[in-house]
Amino acid sequence: MKVLVIGGSGSGKSEYAEELALKLKKDRVYYIACMIPYGDEGIRRVKRHRKMREGKGFITIEQYRDIYKIKAEDTVIIECVSNLLANEMFGEHPKYGKYVLDTLKSIKAENVIFVTDNVFDDGIEYDDATIRYMEELSYVNKGLGEYADKVVEIVCGIAKEIKRHW
Repeated sequence: MKVLVIGGSGSGKSEYAEELALKLKKDRVYYIACMIPYGDEGIRRVKRHRKMREGKGFITIEQYRDIYKIKAEDTVIIECVSNLLANEMFGEHPKYGKYVLDTLKSIKAENVIFVTDNVFDDGIEYDDATIRYMEELSYVNKGLGEYADKVVEIVCGIAKEIKRHW
């Protein structure tokens, strides 16, 4: 099963994805961590997520770019698509939405849970690079939504099923 989990920052999407992964798994859950921890806030977030995963038996793989390199089976959580895209776009050799979407679709695990951010609702005017990033994330999220068997939006810790097809 392929599941897209989308929500704003702090919405509870990671917790939802982890609980779903534990229900779907046969043997293992691979937690693919894509966030490069920049600064104090980044380090704090990574520590919080590690604490949330404690004792759950997840196999954590830090993979900031080129997600196709992971070799995982059974159940996989990609945490998170928006970080992965930013890493690819703003890295030494920029790659964009099509590349990220194609590599995410290449993951051959039985269950893949894609966690992504909703960054489209704030109404703020951004610089050209940020606008391009948002357009690319929209492309990736839309593509994953079409690809996924299930799409869930998390708002205030509440899961709202958007799509279910299996």
